[in-house]
Amino acid sequence: MRKSKLKSSKFIIALFPTVIIVILFIWLLMTIFEGENPQGYLEPLPDYLSKSLNFNVTVSDLKMGLRNIKVSVKQEGPVIPIIKKNFSYEGLFNERGIHTFNEEFTLDPKKLHLVQGQANLIIEIHDFSKRRGGDGNLLLFEHKMIVDTIPPSITPISRSHNVNMGGSGLIIYRISTNTYQSGVLVNEVLFPGIPFMNDNQTGIYICYFSVPYNFKKDSTLYLWAKDRADNETKKVFLYHIRQKRFRKDKIRISDRLLNLAISRFPQDLLGPDKTKIERYLIINRRLRNETHAELKELCQSPIEEKLWDGPWLRMKNAATMANFGDQRLYYYKGKLIDRGVHLGVDLASLARSPVQAANTGRVIFAQDLGIYGLTVVIDHGQGLYTMYGHLSRIDVDVDQPITKGEIIGLTGKTGLATGDHLHFGFMVHGIFVNPIES
Repeated sequence: MRKSKLKSSKFIIALFPTVIIVILFIWLLMTIFEGENPQGYLEPLPDYLSKSLNFNVTVSDLKMGLRNIKVSVKQEGPVIPIIKKNFSYEGLFNERGIHTFNEEFTLDPKKLHLVQGQANLIIEIHDFSKRRGGDGNLLLFEHKMIVDTIPPSITPISRSHNVNMGGSGLIIYRISTNTYQSGVLVNEVLFPGIPFMNDNQTGIYICYFSVPYNFKKDSTLYLWAKDRADNETKKVFLYHIRQKRFRKDKIRISDRLLNLAISRFPQDLLGPDKTKIERYLIINRRLRNETHAELKELCQSPIEEKLWDGPWLRMKNAATMANFGDQRLYYYKGKLIDRGVHLGVDLASLARSPVQAANTGRVIFAQDLGIYGLTVVIDHGQGLYTMYGHLSRIDVDVDQPITKGEIIGLTGKTGLATGDHLHFGFMVHGIFVNPIES
């Protein structure tokens, strides 16, 4: 029995080195024949290539390391090489070799003589594994994109474009089929066009645009178009801007008016440590700017359909108390404390007079709005909007269809108003224009 145990122990001892060698051999095979593919990342991944564009490629192989990387572009004809790098094997298991690689490169369709149409950006990466006959594991990445370097065309159809400063204009134009966005650029502000008669197939568009009250003589209006590849076209068209002088309006702020204005707004908004004049200026400057910014944001998704019809209505039996573009000078105790521009028309009648919708549309806003107090904004389609401020009561709801002449509320003196009246504003894609022109 003892002899049998002794023989068994000797056999295990003799076999142990063999087992260790077999394990080491298996480990060696698994290491040098590892089957994990390299990893690679490419950015950006554009759908279109229209101009010179920078790319960044990052590749890695944390096991046997990187053997080589090839980046190329393929269209009809021979492959165009962009990057071709071979990496050396360093150390017993390439532990000192390259395991991570990052490089930027540029694709310029003109320099590479790429033709219009599909192009495939191909990335090929091998590692130092002994698999695949010693060629290593392969990562093959292919990104398909469209080479498009031809800008869209845009051509004016209408000929007469006479616009007042602070007024609005209309242009009719034709675009090519590859156009994605189009419109009129005024001081780099885009007024988007819409299909004529809601028909996308004709390529004929119309665009309502505005020329701001402070338009500079050296500024230029452009027709503008962009395709999905971000190719752009800017074209000057015939127009004439009629210069206009806006009247100056001196507003004298009394202590009673100061206290009344301050009391209508949250004191935490104005700052309890501020003087009364400082609080008033916060209302008249910062809150006014914030209110106008909110109105502009409201008007960025217009209904393309034409909802309005015929002449626009003016409030009945109302006197004009302030005009569009009035250059307001604010005085307190004989000292000029602020300047501003009135971006609407103030209309006054009897207190709490009914306010009619100027035209058919849909209500997109009906609540308190900064300096304008209770306010209604109506989208009339095609980028045209009207707003009704300082109301004492609102009789409509958001998303409610409105017909021309329908009562939407009553005049009042909410917000920064000194007396009962209607502040009527007209906007083209969120930019205020003179309502008299509507």
